[in-house]
Amino acid sequence: MTGYTAGETTVHRTIAGITQVTRALRKTGRPVVLVPTMGALHQGHLELVQAAKTLPRAVVVVSIFVNPLQFGEGEDFDAYPRTLDEDVEKLRAVGAELVFAPNAKEMYTNGFRTTVQPGPLASELEGATRPGHFAGALTVVNKLFNITNCTDAVFGEKDYQQLCLMQQMVTDLNMPVQLHGVPVIREADGLAMSSRNRYLSEEQRNLAVTLSAALTAGAFVADRGADAVLETARGVLASQPEVELDYLELRDAALAPLSDEALRGDGQETEARLLVAAKVGTTRLIDNVGLILGAPRPDSANGFGQLGQKDAEIASAALSAAGLDGELTEQEAAELAELQEKVRAARDARLKDESSKENLKNAGFGVEQDSE
Repeated sequence: MTGYTAGETTVHRTIAGITQVTRALRKTGRPVVLVPTMGALHQGHLELVQAAKTLPRAVVVVSIFVNPLQFGEGEDFDAYPRTLDEDVEKLRAVGAELVFAPNAKEMYTNGFRTTVQPGPLASELEGATRPGHFAGALTVVNKLFNITNCTDAVFGEKDYQQLCLMQQMVTDLNMPVQLHGVPVIREADGLAMSSRNRYLSEEQRNLAVTLSAALTAGAFVADRGADAVLETARGVLASQPEVELDYLELRDAALAPLSDEALRGDGQETEARLLVAAKVGTTRLIDNVGLILGAPRPDSANGFGQLGQKDAEIASAALSAAGLDGELTEQEAAELAELQEKVRAARDARLKDESSKENLKNAGFGVEQDSE
């Protein structure tokens, strides 16, 4: 097949080229899995590619495109790192078979005349600081879905609001694409991996860990309710005044405001998401963590081992950065492990329910809405 060789990495620069190849692959019954990126790839991106490759018989397409439509005035579009040759070598090493790397003229031949309007959520959190950002992100991903003929797409949960809006677009516009979220990939000390981390000086890099430390500390007291989560996280952030806080918010799993019951802590467990954005120097960073409000803490009988060595090291580093004892006790490790399992179970149940409803709709069956 012209433009595709199994087991090798082929780079396409034109829409016509990648569309022809992926359309032919789809006709053979192969799923096409898109991993959208803006390049400057790091280990977090490569983890997304590895996740995409786990889908049976998948052909992975990684797009590399610094999208001008999602950068606002005064943002770092011109300075954003462009490292295509290095990126392709990294993708070749992990076995990505197709790379789509267009320029802006190729993607927007007729300018920015048609865009996706993402609704109210896009003006909150990140959208409050970056107006138009999500309209640009959804527009380019919508185009990439069509250009690559993808059946699936993989996104990182570090940009959690973006993931929620992508799922909203797919659901509301009846797109035949299955989205997959991959948990935040972190450095050994807890800092969320990001292409913008390269802007940080050594001193700023050390300060940046404050974000993940605040999230870890907040999640650790989720059994005490929403107020305790926010108060604890704010305390960690306040300990480092050089970190310029934009927002720290606690929302439900879909990023809607928490219900009154969840805020009061009426004995129910609620899946939630704690999100933070801040500037360290001139670099703006974001991070988030999933948690279960009101989940009772387990006893220490489960032991340290259930947390896992990597997660334990990250949690210890984050707590140390928060000014707390960096060594987790067995009880603390067990509590974090229990929290992880509850978040995973709640997320899996929610995604399974959404997927089941969507499958019924696609099959022509009506799905009744839950009564209020």
